[in-house]
Amino acid sequence: MEGGGVGTGPFFGASFLLFPMGEGTGTGWLFGRPMEQIVILDFGSQYTQVIARRIRECNVYSTIVRFDTPVAEIAAMQPRGLILSGGPSSVYAEDAPLPDKGIFKMGIPVLGICYGVQVLAHFLGGKVEKGSKREYGKGTLTVNDAQCGLFKGLPKQLQVWNSHGDKLTRLPKDFVVVGTTENSDYAAIEHGPKRFFGIQFHPEVVHTPRGREIVGNFVHGICGCGRGWTMRNYVEQATEEIRRQVGSERVILGLSGGVDSSVAAALIHRAVGDQLTCIFVNNGLLRAREAEVVQEVFGRNFKIQLQYEDASELFLRKLKGVTDPERKRKVIGKVFIDVFQEATRRAGKAKFLAQGTLYPDVIESVPIAGNPAAMIKSHHNVGGLPKSMKFELLEPLRCLFKDEVRQLGTELGLPKEIVQRQPFPGPGLAVRCLGDLTPAKLESLRQADAIVVEEMKAADWYYRTWQTFAVLLPVRSVGVQGDERTYDFTIALRAVESQDGMTADWVKLPYELLEKISTRITNEVQGINRVVLDITSKPPGTIEWE
Repeated sequence: MEGGGVGTGPFFGASFLLFPMGEGTGTGWLFGRPMEQIVILDFGSQYTQVIARRIRECNVYSTIVRFDTPVAEIAAMQPRGLILSGGPSSVYAEDAPLPDKGIFKMGIPVLGICYGVQVLAHFLGGKVEKGSKREYGKGTLTVNDAQCGLFKGLPKQLQVWNSHGDKLTRLPKDFVVVGTTENSDYAAIEHGPKRFFGIQFHPEVVHTPRGREIVGNFVHGICGCGRGWTMRNYVEQATEEIRRQVGSERVILGLSGGVDSSVAAALIHRAVGDQLTCIFVNNGLLRAREAEVVQEVFGRNFKIQLQYEDASELFLRKLKGVTDPERKRKVIGKVFIDVFQEATRRAGKAKFLAQGTLYPDVIESVPIAGNPAAMIKSHHNVGGLPKSMKFELLEPLRCLFKDEVRQLGTELGLPKEIVQRQPFPGPGLAVRCLGDLTPAKLESLRQADAIVVEEMKAADWYYRTWQTFAVLLPVRSVGVQGDERTYDFTIALRAVESQDGMTADWVKLPYELLEKISTRITNEVQGINRVVLDITSKPPGTIEWE
């Protein structure tokens, strides 16, 4: 059955809030302005974030809330429609996550997906039982009713993606079947007058090729949403809100040189100018020439006040002998806070601390008590600030996915080299150098990674992939270099394509390019005599190795 993932409540944190309107308007508020939105109830699905992203692709705003959010709170958000996500539980289990039953009396369209359709049936008089055969993977949906709004403009047969063990065995009253699969007589159901819909498959994943159209039919055709969620609107609204929030106070931002913090810096600088000071910490785990590039681009070109802190020796000393990946993250996070805290004292008094936190950071990092989903990993920029740091958080990207941040950066006029730069983990090369960290290993990895980036750009593949990078494995093998026997380390090449980092497929790079990368690394990088290719998708693997 479908496995873990984590949802959040309304996700604007301390600095960005949804302000409810009067009832009956069908809209919520973003930055104090009216806005159409779809609310998603998260039941612990690994795909909940992807549902939200698909809705955004329809230029409609989406909000994820906990499965047990009181109906009064949901109603205050004035959604145009409600989606019940999938999840790993069984509705008939004693501890099953179940919603406030009042959601079915709100008078708005409801779409239940996988576990969500089972919740729908459970509350409205249907029956759900354990299936005799688990249905997982590709399936074929036969649409029985072409008039159903969900399938408007779609063919009679569709490839879909299933991930469930339970199944609906009796329809709720006044529901009709609108689609079947090989293993389910109730794969898609509808209550026309109430605009309630349920589907046993996942339209949000790429393995349901026409799934985006199904989602679009729901949010536009059934819920009546327009297409008002755009980055241009977001820039103006976010700039206005930052100015309102910050006033005449100063802001400090930890700048890493990656896409997220760079776009956050540009947006905040647009709003408050010299009230922003960026602090760049060199932790000794950076990519090749990272420190030089950041100082050049932001300090000299963008004229943003930049404070450079070289703490590379301190970080490596604290990480000596640490091999557990989660422990590495914790150590890096603690040392970073210590260094950053001291740097902020030298920067002068400021009221706000800005971070480039994205929506996936929040989703993957915040475990919810009672939710079946579990935390995947800890992030360096989500929580963890000591109480002694008396800042108010400013997180203007907290509601955005990575590709939306890139769009925002383009709207702000940032160059392609910054906006389209591939994601880089907050803990840096520490999570790509498996096992213990040494200056020699990090230098080998840094050189290998630079070769990967250089050759990917030369072959016009760099901007066509989500991430391509080198991983240094704690595996040594025998090789022959220059007629001599070697016993050196292995580099794994990781190349994935994705839209939002929630799911990913490995990229089939040309053999000629792979050969060139391998040849250069083994010839030019000291201590490396073997290169292997990682062909694992996400799931089951993650994009990063640690």
